[in-house]
Amino acid sequence: MTANLKVLASVFKLRIGVFCALAAIAGALVTPSAVPQTSQVVAVAMAVLLSAAAAGAFNHYWERDIDPMMNRTRNRPFASGQFAAGPLWPLGLLALTVAAVALAAFAANAWAALHVFLGAFVYGIVYTVWLKRRTAWNIVIGGLSGSFAVLAGAAVAVPTLSPQSLVLALILFLWTPPHFWSLATALKDDYAAAGIPMLPVVKPESETNWIILANTIALVASSLLPFFFGAGPLYMGAAILGGVWFIYKSVLLVMRPGRKAAMGNFFASLIQLVLLLTAVMVEPLLAG
Repeated sequence: MTANLKVLASVFKLRIGVFCALAAIAGALVTPSAVPQTSQVVAVAMAVLLSAAAAGAFNHYWERDIDPMMNRTRNRPFASGQFAAGPLWPLGLLALTVAAVALAAFAANAWAALHVFLGAFVYGIVYTVWLKRRTAWNIVIGGLSGSFAVLAGAAVAVPTLSPQSLVLALILFLWTPPHFWSLATALKDDYAAAGIPMLPVVKPESETNWIILANTIALVASSLLPFFFGAGPLYMGAAILGGVWFIYKSVLLVMRPGRKAAMGNFFASLIQLVLLLTAVMVEPLLAG
């Protein structure tokens, strides 16, 4: 049973789904003047998790032809033949997405439902089907899926969206490229073998690393914007601590390029995101 659960968690990309659900909760709590109902926040976070899981599984299903070409993905269930890629899979995943959208609409409102749908659509269709194999800027547009998770949660508290929620959505949008390009830099041989035009594959390593650094600086600058919209000292401390560490690791990537530095930058991006989302969720509770 444990093995089966691990396979399902992998297919549905539950780690990504959990991050999206946390982003939705942060979106619901980021506006100081709003007091969303806990049941609605939980329901929409669950809807985001389900829709992200459906999009993640569809990503596995769609990429079953190229996953065997990459060391990182060749053992995925669809790529290895453990799961049969029949027509019931896309139909079932579509039904799961519809259920997630309906849950958001029933528990909150149409705006939350729309953002839940758009998050799944951007990752499952725009990124996976339309862009990933065609352009090096695939993950830039694909990063909008995380932004829609924030907006889905924010719609529970303020259906018309607040400046705070829009800024947090911007932060998630800017976070995705340096995060994913760092991983792609470490795994560029895999992506090249599969013919996927990730930025580190189509650009020289030095140029890619400078682009990552520039994006990281823009991200960290944007992460300070909530201070001007009422964010408290806990959030600012988290933003400065995580931002400085992320920039430091990005500078090291430029100065000492290589797989080790790229993975260090990748993990620094995760640390920054965890600090930001935790601060956004905890600070309102501490303030009462």
